[in-house]
Amino acid sequence: MSFDLVLFGGTGDLAWRKLMPALFQAFRHGNLPADGRIVGVARDDLSDEAYRNLIRSRFDQVELSKRPRAEEFDRFASLLHYLRMDLSRPQDYERLQQLLHERQADTVVMYLATAPNLFTAVCEQLAAAGLNTPRIRLVLEKPLGHDLESNRAINRAVRSALDERQIFRIDHYLGKPSVQNLFALRFGNALFEPLWRREHIANIQITIAEDLGVEKRGAFYDNTGALRDMVQNHALQLLCALAMEPPIDAHADAIRDEKLKVLRSLKRWTPPAMDQHAIRGQYAGGRIGGEPVRSYREEPGVSPESRTETFVALRAEIANWRWAGVPFYIRTGKRLAARDAHIVVNFRQTPHPIYAVPVGAANKLVINLQPRDGLELHLLAQAENSRHAARSPIPVLAPVHLNLDFTQRFGSERVGAYERLLLDVIDGRLNLFVRSDEQEEAWRWVEPLLHHWSRDANGLRPYAAGTWGPSASSAMIARDGFCWSEEC
Repeated sequence: MSFDLVLFGGTGDLAWRKLMPALFQAFRHGNLPADGRIVGVARDDLSDEAYRNLIRSRFDQVELSKRPRAEEFDRFASLLHYLRMDLSRPQDYERLQQLLHERQADTVVMYLATAPNLFTAVCEQLAAAGLNTPRIRLVLEKPLGHDLESNRAINRAVRSALDERQIFRIDHYLGKPSVQNLFALRFGNALFEPLWRREHIANIQITIAEDLGVEKRGAFYDNTGALRDMVQNHALQLLCALAMEPPIDAHADAIRDEKLKVLRSLKRWTPPAMDQHAIRGQYAGGRIGGEPVRSYREEPGVSPESRTETFVALRAEIANWRWAGVPFYIRTGKRLAARDAHIVVNFRQTPHPIYAVPVGAANKLVINLQPRDGLELHLLAQAENSRHAARSPIPVLAPVHLNLDFTQRFGSERVGAYERLLLDVIDGRLNLFVRSDEQEEAWRWVEPLLHHWSRDANGLRPYAAGTWGPSASSAMIARDGFCWSEEC
């Protein structure tokens, strides 16, 4: 199969940090179709050879295992081409159309790795130049809008140019092997699904923690915040994967229909709930890895009076028969104690205990997303000579756990998130991409919080860098009688 991949923003940060390394890994693994061409598009005045040298130099900054050898890059570079374009000029789209017409590839992928405010104009120009035929596929990078209204406007513009089946709204979390294994865990095994409901599960916790700050993205982040950057997309997609009903098959719309039902079932925010069940914070100075780090307001590009949240903790409920009354806790933030993304499914305690167990001990399933990738099943077992050790006639149970490390089982050379998603776009598989009605429903759920926080001058809580966020986050979950995983 022949393909052309046109990368708008081809000299930008996302292109060289994520997309080019992912495409190279697909090439290295032999997964990239042989008859392919990658066309970088930007305003810089570069030749094909100058563009290849630019990408070669940027590979020195990616992690060591993903850097090509000189001979490897020379072979990969033969796929790379460059076209100078001003995205506001219709005649430049005509030049792009001519370039693509020369080859007549089976599939043409347009990847918009640009500022979101350009999406609408680019889609209109592509349609005007006739670059919206059935062989065209369009990839949209997040954030897709700033609120519900702007998200709808972008979706309207894109759908006026292309069919929904040609639109690939990317959420790289859905491409992670660990997230794909979450679907396999639930729908490919008979062990957990009968227990996956309110009668057996006490609560579910989703944590996406970063120890880094905003780095060079201060100006962008200060207009975005953690709720838009992480909750509206990544965290809610994880919640959908955890809470959705089994789809009728593995086709894209069957999966996305069930995710949409979850989003529509989320309890809407009320003023009391926003005050008690929605915590936001902003990191102050502190220490990470023993080294001092500055506060968020001291970061380049950030306003010294900024009220942007870098931490969010939420308590959500799903109003349906499977999950009624089960709290879902979502927590994400920057400059936290560790880089750690995981899900904890806490099962209910036995209804009638006949053993002595540690206070609060119960079974739990931990799904590790990053940096580790695997499952931990936490159980209780009787220790040897437990009666004598405890001087008690009642056997004493102790925590044990089974650790299933997917990296050890499947090897470290697993397909990465962007690599998987780019290959899926080329192949036309929509399963791991987000439909417009999903996005709009997610925006509809978070938007009341955005409005509430914009009017609340006192709700932003500082927390020291290198901690797990403001203490109010622990107080929120403690009101239900639970605790975050690192506190229990």
